[in-house]
Amino acid sequence: MKDGHKSNFLSIDVEDYFQVSAFEDISPRNSWDGFEPRVEANTDRVLRCLSDASVKGTFFILGWVAERFPALIRRIAEEGHEVACHGLNHERLTGISRESFRRDIRRGKKLLENLTGRPVWGFRAPSFSISPDTLWAFDELLEAGYRYDSSVFPIKHDFYGLPDWPDSPFWVKSLGDGQWVPDLFSGAVEDFSNIPAAGRVLEIPIPTLKLLGRKWPIAGGGYFRLYPYFLTRWGLRHINEAEGKAFVFYVHPWEFDPQQPVMKGARLKSRVRHYLNLDKTESRFRSLLKDFSFGRICDMLPPP
Repeated sequence: MKDGHKSNFLSIDVEDYFQVSAFEDISPRNSWDGFEPRVEANTDRVLRCLSDASVKGTFFILGWVAERFPALIRRIAEEGHEVACHGLNHERLTGISRESFRRDIRRGKKLLENLTGRPVWGFRAPSFSISPDTLWAFDELLEAGYRYDSSVFPIKHDFYGLPDWPDSPFWVKSLGDGQWVPDLFSGAVEDFSNIPAAGRVLEIPIPTLKLLGRKWPIAGGGYFRLYPYFLTRWGLRHINEAEGKAFVFYVHPWEFDPQQPVMKGARLKSRVRHYLNLDKTESRFRSLLKDFSFGRICDMLPPP
């Protein structure tokens, strides 16, 4: 039965199969135009699922995709979903300069706003790559006019992770000199109607399941395909009911495409992560939309 108590947040990272970080060593940016694009058809599958379930979500869109498929971006907005930014070229922050990041997020924001005629408030770093060494990203996001970020994944992972940070929404405050820390005085999600002092960014982290003395990733992506659905459902209900928290769930359009081309030369670990249970994603996703209440991230923001 659908959880009627907590309204959770649904997010879709719009990128194509050849743009994922796991393939960056065999699929550099200058080769992308040589691959068969499948992002438009796959995003259409996601939109059909959401329409059938009468659910609205937040789409973090790659600028590369927006430039080539502008009608898709307009359709996402016209169907009532939130359009947010996922950067231009899926470059992890750990591999680019602060100046490059500044240009990236400003150009991406402007591109999406010009396409939709609506403000872009949210950002998610490729591969959740805000790390202890890239906390200056919050300075740049604040100065570029973003109102929230959803790049913190509080686990240890070979591509990302801030394991000591909170796993439910909080304000991040500046200490100056590119240093930012969680503002643990923020309170619960319901308190975000109050705008805090300047120098803060609202962070919507990816939640974890606290079990057996550790934190387990549960809310989307490869974990959604790895775990049997009953386990995902149990874990997410535990977050809603036992912990009394809302969660943000994430998925990618390429995860709905079991017929996508196989990337030649990929490492075994990357192949397992990417191709595991792609044929199960859509059915599990439809079950998820029936079992939980979801909305857009922008709907929890304080008034502009």
